[in-house]
Amino acid sequence: MLGKAIHSAVFVASLLVTSVAGAQDDKAELSVIVEAWRNAPHGDYHSPSFTHWNAEGEVPTQCAACHSELGFVDFLGADGSVTGVVDAPAAINSPIGCASCHTSAAHDLDTVSFPSGESVGSLGPSAVCTVCHQGRASTDTVSGRIENLDEDEVDPDLSFVNVHDGVAAATMHGAQVRGGYQYLGRDYVGRFEHVPSASTCTACHDPHSTEVATETCLSCHRGVDTIEAIRTRHHDFDGDGDTAEGIHGEIETLRDRLGEAISDYAAIVAEAPIGYSTEAFPYFFADTNGDGAIDADEAAFPNRYQGWTLRLLKAAYNHQFAHNDPGAYVHNPGYVLQLLHDSIASLAERVDVDVPLVRRD
Repeated sequence: MLGKAIHSAVFVASLLVTSVAGAQDDKAELSVIVEAWRNAPHGDYHSPSFTHWNAEGEVPTQCAACHSELGFVDFLGADGSVTGVVDAPAAINSPIGCASCHTSAAHDLDTVSFPSGESVGSLGPSAVCTVCHQGRASTDTVSGRIENLDEDEVDPDLSFVNVHDGVAAATMHGAQVRGGYQYLGRDYVGRFEHVPSASTCTACHDPHSTEVATETCLSCHRGVDTIEAIRTRHHDFDGDGDTAEGIHGEIETLRDRLGEAISDYAAIVAEAPIGYSTEAFPYFFADTNGDGAIDADEAAFPNRYQGWTLRLLKAAYNHQFAHNDPGAYVHNPGYVLQLLHDSIASLAERVDVDVPLVRRD
């Protein structure tokens, strides 16, 4: 195991030097690129994304593709291994770097499979991004947990289905990959087709700093100062009467309203108050003091919420899906608006919730 790790480290180091040297002759420009990468999430050696497994001493195979550069190289088969799988645990403290994306295997990648089992091709330079920014669950994952259950009966065997962080690619492709929970009998939009000059990940995000090129957005969307104020759809989706706010505001209001509906349903139907934490896994906890908030002592795994019904689980999944893509208002606003609206409408069948009587897409 150690021998393989050393061999892989040497291999990756040689790839890094070769690819960077071949791609960048200008040392000044290379310095700028490296500095941008070091200050970006992908190059953060201290991020929990790359340090979470330090105590174990290795990143497990099911996590290594996205949480270790060696694991990603392994997944691509750039080290001579089988493509599409990680063969062995990977090194800790190994952020995503040059050798992750600047290899022939990465450049050749064009089709990526999603948790739903669907594959999307013709991704071009977005393929490497899509591998790790798709989440780890889907409509199919949730449906597999809730077959043959009563919609509103608490089942102690149910547990929260977490889509995982970084679901931008799942949002972008919408119904095609079923990243959110899609309710039966409802139609959902597919891939959000932006203009050709903004149709790939790196067309909008700097590939090294990951920062969004907001000036490009604002050059087309005139009359606004921030991208959050951009409005590509003009209906009042959240029912607050404000059609001047950006589509980001419509999504945020609907997500907050869904959170309130989840709390009401849990207290009234499941008879077990629930609370939400953005910081602690598994995010939904028992609200033991009934104050509507999750305190530090409540946000502990033993206090995880265990009053799940089928209806509540589906709505909570979509709430988390919307939260885990803060850029959904750009990636595919129509899809997320539909998920949030349908989740609220479902809960409204059992509790008094104000469902916006407006278009859902």
